[in-house]
Amino acid sequence: MNSIINKKVQFLDLGEIDYKEAWDYQTTLFDQILNMKINNRKQPEEFQEATPNHLIFCEHPHVYTLGKSGSEEHLLINAEGLKAKQATYYKINRGGDITYHGPGQIVGYPILDLDNFFTDIHKYLRLLEEAIIQTLTEYGISAGRIEGLTGVWLDHEKQLNPRKICAMGVKSSRWVTMHGFAFNVNTNLDYFNYIVPCGIDDKAVTSLQQELGKEQNIAEVRQILKEKIAHLFEMELY
Repeated sequence: MNSIINKKVQFLDLGEIDYKEAWDYQTTLFDQILNMKINNRKQPEEFQEATPNHLIFCEHPHVYTLGKSGSEEHLLINAEGLKAKQATYYKINRGGDITYHGPGQIVGYPILDLDNFFTDIHKYLRLLEEAIIQTLTEYGISAGRIEGLTGVWLDHEKQLNPRKICAMGVKSSRWVTMHGFAFNVNTNLDYFNYIVPCGIDDKAVTSLQQELGKEQNIAEVRQILKEKIAHLFEMELY
């Protein structure tokens, strides 16, 4: 537990960035916080430092990523097909199965020391989902959760045609988080045809553009989502 609580969070909008480059950057920040926490444990309380927090927003060129608990069989396209679609593929160190990232999608990477907020991964995931749910409410869309499935869904209550609009997968160590969520805004949904999204083969994927019938102002969506996250986590963005 930190002796100094720091709710300040550095917000970084990286724009469109190669997946591996963003992953390496996340890892650098993640390791810095971990190392600081380990060092703090060796110091008297008066010499301990407050750990930093970061919230990264970005978009990626077409890429498929497979989490530790996922199956490669859920990638339905071979190396030649990936090249034809100008897409890349990575096995990565988050939880969850396979997902797609691409232009028109808001990818969020909170790299937080949860000792600064609360030490509860379940609560952490639910608050990230809630930020997406509240953002969708601003656009007149009712969204929510489906029991047993992470992420944010439309038609989550009657489930006649449940559609995922935001996927999530995180990694944590010593209460430090990395990876995060992928929120489909103006996403080309055709790319989901080449995977079994999150390993779920009986439910659809959607986007804000698909639901509202026209391309959305993604900068506006980013700003709303950023404010929702800051409010729910009681963080001070800078």
